[in-house]
Amino acid sequence: MTDPQTREQTVLEAVGQRRELVNEAITEELPIKSPERLYEASRYLLDAGGKRLRPTVLLVVGEALTDVEPMSADYREFQSLTDEPVDLMAAAVSVEVIQSFTLIHDDIMDDDDLRRGVPAVHKEYDLETAILAGDTLYSKAFEIMVETDAPPERVVAATDTLASTCTKICEGQSLDVSFETRRDVDPDEYLEMIEQKTAVLYAASAAIAGELLSADEEVVDALYGYGLDVGRAFQIQDDVLDLTVPSDQLGKQRGSDLVENKQTLITVHAREQGVDVGGLVDTDSVEAVTEPEIDDAVATLEEAGSIEYANQTARDLVQRGKSRLEVLPDNEARDLLCDIADYLIERGY
Repeated sequence: MTDPQTREQTVLEAVGQRRELVNEAITEELPIKSPERLYEASRYLLDAGGKRLRPTVLLVVGEALTDVEPMSADYREFQSLTDEPVDLMAAAVSVEVIQSFTLIHDDIMDDDDLRRGVPAVHKEYDLETAILAGDTLYSKAFEIMVETDAPPERVVAATDTLASTCTKICEGQSLDVSFETRRDVDPDEYLEMIEQKTAVLYAASAAIAGELLSADEEVVDALYGYGLDVGRAFQIQDDVLDLTVPSDQLGKQRGSDLVENKQTLITVHAREQGVDVGGLVDTDSVEAVTEPEIDDAVATLEEAGSIEYANQTARDLVQRGKSRLEVLPDNEARDLLCDIADYLIERGY
C-alpha cells in the first residue's frame, strides 16, 4: 500500500508534468487578440495559476483507457480505441476553460476580492468586463471541444456532456444560494448540491475522455461515476480543512465558512445532532473572529461526531469511486487515477 507522502509526490509530479502542457495549450487555444482587454480578462485567472486537476484527470483517463504508458503519447494526436487520432489536449483545455468561467462568475456573485492570490477579475478590470470574460470563456470552451477531431458522433456526445455539466453547475450554484437562508438542509440535499456545483466537472472530465476515445457506454458511465464520487469527496474535504488547517497554511482565516454561516456537511450533520451551529461563534465577521473561538467551535463539532462523519463520508466516496475504475485495463495510469482520488482527501496546504 502506498503511503500518503509517496502518493502525494507521485500525484504532484504527474499533475505538474501535465500542467505545463495544458498551460502551453491554453495560450494556443485562447490567444490574446482584439479586443485585447476582453481576452486579457478572459485569460487572467488561467494565467494566474491553478493545479489543472480536471484536465489531468481527463488526460490520465485517456492513457488508462487505451492502455498506454503515462506521458508517452502525443496528446494532440492521441490514438482512440478505434485508431482515430484525437486531440485530447483540446478537450483538456476545454474543461479547464469552463472551470475558469465558473470561478469568474462565482467571484462576482460573492463579491470576493481575491482568487489564486491575485485580485478577482471584476476587481482587476471591472464588473462589465468580468461578465463578458466569463461569457467568452463559456462559448470558447465549446469551440475548442469541437476542434478535437474525433468522429462527429463522438464530438456530439462530448459536447452534450459538457453542456449538461454547465447546466448542472448553475443548478448547484442556485441550490447553494438557496441554502444560505435555510436551516433545515439535510445531508442528502447537501451532497446533491456539491455534486452539481463541484463534482460534475470532475465527472465530465473523466467521461469526455471516454466519449472522445470511443469507449463503451458502460465504461463512460463508470468514469462519470468516478468523477462524481471523487469530486464530492474533494469538496467535503475542503469543508474539513477549512476548520482544521491553520490559517497561515490555509491562506485565509480558518473557520471562515462557519463564520459566514455557509452550509457544509459538517454543520448539516451537527444540526441533526442538536448543535446550535449559529451560536458556535459570536461574530459574523471573518476579520473579527479569534482562533480560540474557532478552537471551541471545532471541539463542539468533534464532540458531536460531525467532523468524523464528514471524513468518513469522503473516504467512502473515494473508495466507491476507485472501485468504478475496474472497467479500465489494469495499468499504471489507472493506478494514478486511484492515487489522485486518495490524494484529494489526504492533501494538506
